[in-house]
Formats: sequence, structure tokens, C-alpha cells
Amino acid sequence: MVIGAARRCPVAPWRCTPQSARMDGTLEASALPMLVTGAAGSVGAVGRSVVEGLRQRGLRVRAMVHREDERAEALRATGAEVVVGDLTRAVDVADALAGCGRMYFGMGVSAQYLEAAVTAAAVARAYGRLEVFVNMSQLTVSEMDLTSTSESMQQRQHWMVEQVLGWSGLPVVQIRPTVFMENPLFRVGFSSIAKNGSIRLPFGRAKTSPVPARDVAAVVEEILADPFPHIGRIYELTGPRSEDAAVMAAELSAALGRPVRYTDVPLQEWINDDLRPLGLPDHAFQHISTMARLHAENRYDRKADGVEQVTGRPPSGVADYVRDNPSLFSL
Repeated sequence: MVIGAARRCPVAPWRCTPQSARMDGTLEASALPMLVTGAAGSVGAVGRSVVEGLRQRGLRVRAMVHREDERAEALRATGAEVVVGDLTRAVDVADALAGCGRMYFGMGVSAQYLEAAVTAAAVARAYGRLEVFVNMSQLTVSEMDLTSTSESMQQRQHWMVEQVLGWSGLPVVQIRPTVFMENPLFRVGFSSIAKNGSIRLPFGRAKTSPVPARDVAAVVEEILADPFPHIGRIYELTGPRSEDAAVMAAELSAALGRPVRYTDVPLQEWINDDLRPLGLPDHAFQHISTMARLHAENRYDRKADGVEQVTGRPPSGVADYVRDNPSLFSL
């Protein structure tokens, strides 16, 4: 290494500056585009909802998607700028981030999640101009440590990404939702309601507090719109209460106006008969089946107030989800 040689950015054509450097005060950061990754959406389509919410506020958004399709066109219809790229390719992330003031990192369950998240963090650090890097993590991380082994590979990757972001010097906000109401775990469990009036899940008497994706998206949107009160914070997001599946069935029954019961299914039977037919990729299958096991072990008995802390309103519950998605509960 040549001592005193000029330092060059390893990734992007930006001038290297300390992460603490801010943009010219004469240019409001909110006037710059905000980069939203994973914008095409997967489970719950959080990224897409964030884009739509920011555009409704009149804010500039650059939406990064993995491929050009009808979802990309729908994002353009909101007035967002759409860029196509691969989150594991630093050059793609650098091109997407150029000229942006704030960034949200989100990505669906994937074996490449760790590589993508570290790539995004490295590019953001080299860029040196972000006012906020909002990271989508998950609540299980709060129960993990260096030697944890009972969680899924995806959960382990989320834990490692939080460590990397903690070392990065970036202005990070961590978002830790519990299981999404839209997760395949509940989608499968609720799918039998229309057929025979029963929730089929392997939870026993364990409790859970699923959160709808729209509440998670509202939190991310609020932070991107006004990040400064949130820098360095961790927000844990759950539904309004932690309850067992039998109580959840009673809520669903009241919301639907017809009887709904809970059928407790042995874990391995549920995995073989209910989950496996979805044909999920191996990584996603291992993640969802692990979540089912952790539910049965009562690891999801959590109640947090992050949604209300950020948005000023309480989170939506199971009955709200029924009202918002009536087609899921009828033939």
C-alpha cells in the first residue's frame, strides 16, 4: 500500500466523503429522490406501499425492482421513477442510489439476502450522503445472539445484517416487525376458513401478535418522510395484542359473522400436508417451517408499540384484516 496516495471509492463514481457529511444546506433532502428497494413487493408488498404512500405526499421516489414487468409499470403510474437492478450487484445499487437523499432497504426472503444487504450497506457507506438508511429486519433478532442456532437461515441473516449496519457508521433506523399477517404461515392457516370454518395451524396454546403489512409500510413511510427524530432507533412492530389461535378464531368469527374454530395440527403433519404443497423454494420453506416451530414454542408471544410510536395510531388487528381482505375468507 502506498502511504499518502489518494483514496479512491471502491464502488461508485462519487467523491468519497465521511458518512457524517451532509448535503448542501440550500438543497432540502426531501426534494431529492428517496430510494426504495424491493419495490415490486412480495409478502405484503411493503416496498410498493411505501412508494405509493410517499408519492401521495408529493415526495420524489426512485423505486428499485428486480425485473421489468406489470408491477414496475404500476409503480411508474404513481409518478415514481423506476430502475431495474440486482441488489447483489454493487454497480446496480450505486446507479440506483446516485442523487438520492434517503434510502429504504427491503428484500423478500432469499438465500441471497445477506449478500444483498451487505452490498447495499457498502454502497451507501461509500456514497456518504444519506440522511437515513431504513432497514427492514425482524423481531426475532431481539431474541438472538452470536451463538443462536434455533432460528431459520433467513432470521440468522437478519441478525448478521443488523451487526454489519451497527458497524457501518450509517444513519440507520431498524424496523423489526413480527410475523406479517400476509405471511404464508397465516395464508395457509386461514385458507381453510372458507372451506370448513377452521383455522389450521400447529400453534397449540402458544400466543402470537401478527402485524399487517400496511402498518409496517406506514412506519417506514413516516420515517422516510421525516427521519431525524428516528436516527439510531429500533422499532419493534406487532399487532394490538398477543393471543392464542383459539382467541384469534373467535375474533375472526365475530368479524365474519359465522363460526370459526381453531384446529391444532401436529407440526410435522402441518408442514407435510399444508405447507409443502405451496412448492416454496428450499430457503423460504425452511424459514416458514421454522417460524411455525418457533410459534409452537411460544417464541412469538410478543407485544410492542412501535406502530403507534411512529404513526400515532394503534396497529390494526385480525378483525381489520378480515374487513380489508374479504375475498380471502369466502369461496
